[in-house]
Amino acid sequence: MEQVCGPAVPTAESRAVQRPLAIHDVEITGGPFGLRQRVNREASIPLGLEQMERAGSLPNLRLAAGEADGTFRGYRFQDSDLYKQLEAVAWEHARRPAPGYREFIDRAAGVLARAQRPDGYLNSHYQVVKPDRIFAELEYSHEMYCAGHLFQAAVAAARAGAGTDLLAVARRFADHLVAVFLHGGHPGIDGHAEVETALVELYRLTGERSYLELATALVEGRGRGRVRDSGLGVVYSQDHLPVREATTAAGHAVRQLYLESGIVDAYLETGDASLLECSVRRWEDLAATKTHLTGGMGSRHSGEAFGDRYELPPDRAYNESCAAIASVHWNWRLLLATGHGRYADLIERTLHNAFAAATSADGVRFFYVNPLQRRDDHVEGAYAGRRREWFACACCPPNIMRLVSSLGGYLATEAGGGLAVHQYAPGTITSGPVTLEVETGYPWDGRVAFTVRRAPGGRWPLALRVPAWSAATTITVAGESAAAEPDERGYAVLERAWRPGDTVELELDLTPRLVHPHRRADALRGCAAIERGPLVYCFEQADQPAGVDVADLALSPGAELRVLDKDDLDGVGRTVLVETTAYAVRQPAGGLPYTVEPPEALATSARVTATAIPYHQWDNRDGRAMRVWIPLA
Repeated sequence: MEQVCGPAVPTAESRAVQRPLAIHDVEITGGPFGLRQRVNREASIPLGLEQMERAGSLPNLRLAAGEADGTFRGYRFQDSDLYKQLEAVAWEHARRPAPGYREFIDRAAGVLARAQRPDGYLNSHYQVVKPDRIFAELEYSHEMYCAGHLFQAAVAAARAGAGTDLLAVARRFADHLVAVFLHGGHPGIDGHAEVETALVELYRLTGERSYLELATALVEGRGRGRVRDSGLGVVYSQDHLPVREATTAAGHAVRQLYLESGIVDAYLETGDASLLECSVRRWEDLAATKTHLTGGMGSRHSGEAFGDRYELPPDRAYNESCAAIASVHWNWRLLLATGHGRYADLIERTLHNAFAAATSADGVRFFYVNPLQRRDDHVEGAYAGRRREWFACACCPPNIMRLVSSLGGYLATEAGGGLAVHQYAPGTITSGPVTLEVETGYPWDGRVAFTVRRAPGGRWPLALRVPAWSAATTITVAGESAAAEPDERGYAVLERAWRPGDTVELELDLTPRLVHPHRRADALRGCAAIERGPLVYCFEQADQPAGVDVADLALSPGAELRVLDKDDLDGVGRTVLVETTAYAVRQPAGGLPYTVEPPEALATSARVTATAIPYHQWDNRDGRAMRVWIPLA
């Protein structure tokens, strides 16, 4: 089977019901996704390449190779920053090749090869700082986690046509892991899941079955006491229950989500349906009880963890950027495994909100933590304040870059002998003999127009996802109305003998809407938020009338939501604002913040015009207050 250039490519024998397209077969030419890819290429990736030297990732490896003097810098998982940066560069090379990308990959592969031990082991922290503790501290060492990111970077470079030197390094390390953990009897498992999904992808590229066997063994071993307590408890590392017995997402959010990706990957390649069943069961619980409106994952700063069911605080939401990325990875694999549009719906929510908010408009500042509310007097550590250029623990910025570079691989699939389109952006989509041109102003505009540019003879289906939020959807083919009712998987399927020049127009309902939280979400009770299309909105202080504090706003359930189209908002760029009549409600200050009288008996209020901006565009102008959820008047 010819390898498709993309992050997750199930084998021909896998249980996948949909097949991914190559990154270079989907060209995004505009819209927020296209803008994000351009800014990523022009600003974010150059910054990341600088930081590989400045923050210590490459210098640490030169220490391990014996090519430099000095001391180790950064965290014990510092190598993983380089591996994610390499993956971002590889996908960018696949998308639009440039000499500097191949040069960086070759140079880094050379340093890694020289640092690698003869037995294949590679980790600069343990080789330089703790050579006598290799694989002895797996509960917090991140050794296999780092290896996983190396494997993914190597797969990306090989699939992108950027050479196989990095792959050779990765395979030597993977072979070492197989020897130690699969055949050598080492009982340990890394406290941070990630290597599982990476090993499956390395198997898919190389055909080496032992990589799949090791991945499956690690999945099977989780929850059986093989991850020692790092001091944060066994739930933190998902070692509290075997994967088939756990019913809800728990512990460190990123670890849980990467583990789920590995579980679904293992199902796809082994056919063990119980693995898919348990992952879907946790997805259903997570989607219903632990997902923030923006698609963000992880409610607690303590342990960067999931909380209890319906524990969804807006102000204390952690929602790590890496968790949004891991959520996309998991949902994509579930989509390939089942073809169900609910997974594409959550990918859309995440990409347009939780993930998009992680990067500033200029592409050189990043959020580690993505709350849904910030007060004017917010006091927090550096990671939860305003976006920063880089972090001491810089897991998020290069992770963001690798997903943006590979975005084209998440828009469409080959399905049922035809083409399924899951995410909407202007550009072209090519699948074998089929080429579609897509014209749209999405998500600012709900019209998505498709023109068939190439088509084979005979009938084939074109499946278009109908988002669950679209209350009134219409489809026309060659100007004539067609059935827009989605099937049981959430897609309008148009099957016919398509010919070059045929047109389809999908019109989605972008009427702004008030949304309300589940009654058990205590932190959100009595509040509402605004959505328009796939976008969640927030009220940022910069947009409110003088003297009106967003902390005092109250929304009227019946108030009109008016759309304000902005071609270019200073500091933000292209946007669509939503304006509404609201109330500025104030209570007397002083004394304890509790009264015998109900609040409405003491409050004074004034009608004001309040303006909301898409959540992903907040914090590009000032560091003042913001909130997504607003009390109802």
